Amino acid sequence: MTEKTAVLPATHNPPPARFSHGVRKGNILQVAGQVGFLPHVEGQPPTPAGPTLREQTLQTLENVRAVLEAGGAGWDDVVMIRVYLTDTGHFAEMNELYDAYFDAQGLKEAPAARTTVYVGLPAGLLVEIDALAVLG
Repeated sequence: MTEKTAVLPATHNPPPARFSHGVRKGNILQVAGQVGFLPHVEGQPPTPAGPTLREQTLQTLENVRAVLEAGGAGWDDVVMIRVYLTDTGHFAEMNELYDAYFDAQGLKEAPAARTTVYVGLPAGLLVEIDALAVLG
């Protein structure tokens, strides 16, 4: 049986509860929901990248990438991305940001994706993204 390994990048704030930013088991890596917090600074609380969807989305994608890399994966290993928005009015902008980001990454094949509206994010946060990667 393959061991399950927590993935906790140094760039990330410590989780507020007993969970990991990612978990790898065999060739499967699940990235937990990431938000647009700037890289962790010791002694400082988590800080959003900014108030706009653009700032938060780009930082969120970089936070997902950091977990992927810490778990031995990259964007081309991702088979599913789930995006959670807090406002239905953000769908078009999110799609533009998403497309531009992955064009810049040189992604060979787009993963499956799902976007939904979720109103349970902490105040001020506009987007959360998780990903499932299969390595190998």
